[in-house]
Amino acid sequence: MTVPISTEKSSRTNASALRRPTPLGDEVYNAIYSQLMSHKIAPGGRISVDSLARELGVSQTPVREALSRLEAQGLVVKTHLIGYSAAEQMDEQKFEQLYELRMLLEPFAAARAAVHMSEDSMNALESLANSMKLLERNNSKAAYGQFAQSDSQFHNLIALGSGNELVHSVLSNIHTHVHLFRLFYHSRATADANNEHDQIIDALRRRDPDAAATSMRRHIECSKARFTSCFSD
Repeated sequence: MTVPISTEKSSRTNASALRRPTPLGDEVYNAIYSQLMSHKIAPGGRISVDSLARELGVSQTPVREALSRLEAQGLVVKTHLIGYSAAEQMDEQKFEQLYELRMLLEPFAAARAAVHMSEDSMNALESLANSMKLLERNNSKAAYGQFAQSDSQFHNLIALGSGNELVHSVLSNIHTHVHLFRLFYHSRATADANNEHDQIIDALRRRDPDAAATSMRRHIECSKARFTSCFSD
């Protein structure tokens, strides 16, 4: 049977779209992000735009754009007449405050998401969780940085699925997971987090608000225990 020309054209167009390369700006952002997460650029360390541009083989423009994005996430600080530097590491007091806030908001968001989250969003959450399991098998620090980004997206989807815009806004603006995973390279954190994510998804799938809140609360408690060792003497 002959396929209509319009269908063939559509298929070629879709295939072309799937093969579209990652934009240069995103590649530069991901490269610098990975260096910050792995401490190749140390907390508080100066960042040379010119050196990064030479190292990555690009002009200064995409480097500056990437640094602006990272500044918005609190990973980079720009000082007048001095330039860019990596943000200082989170201290123990801020760490405790962060988990107090998470414990107040995220179980509530998960409970609401169990009721309000759409099927499309639920499917996206499961797809993201599956992609994170693939990253778990890669012990590189670059993959660890990607896991941190995906972990942030996972929690963001649940907060968004709660239907409470203020809760979503607060949680998305503090960039919790970026700063937590930056504390240190913890290879076990990925496997443990994935198991805990599965329990959250199961509760959401069953549309059980109490179980969703409980699973999220347990996940936050376990996460805190994993990262608390950063502040041990």
